[in-house]
Amino acid sequence: QVQLVESGGGLVQAGGSLRLSCAASGRTFRSYAMGWFRQAPGKEREVVATINWSGGSTYYADSVKGRFTISRDNAKSTVYLQMNSLTPEDTAVYYCAGGTNYYTRSSFDYWGQGTQVTVSS
Repeated sequence: QVQLVESGGGLVQAGGSLRLSCAASGRTFRSYAMGWFRQAPGKEREVVATINWSGGSTYYADSVKGRFTISRDNAKSTVYLQMNSLTPEDTAVYYCAGGTNYYTRSSFDYWGQGTQVTVSS
C-alpha cells in the first residue's frame, strides 16, 4: 500500500558519515512501522534498525548501536538513517521497508529498491 524510494547512499571514507532518506507515498504511511535493512555481496539481508509508527520505539542491530540513528517525520512521509563512524563492514545495499510491527522481521512486506553505501578503508 506504499511505495518507498531510498536516497543518500554513496562512497565515503572510513570514519565518515552518511544520511539515508526513504520517501514514502501512500495514505497508510503513518500507521506503518519502518525499517532499514542491508545486504552485502554474498551475505544474507540483515536488519539494521527499525522504528514504530509514532517514532517512540526503536530497535538497532548490535553492530550499529551507538553509531546509527533511525528517525521518521510522518508529516513528510520520510524515514531517515543517520550513519556515523562508518567502517568497511558497513558496505552494503541499504533497503527501506515498511510493515506492521517494528520488532517482527516477517511483518516487513513493502520494500524500496535500495541504495548503495560503500565505505573505503
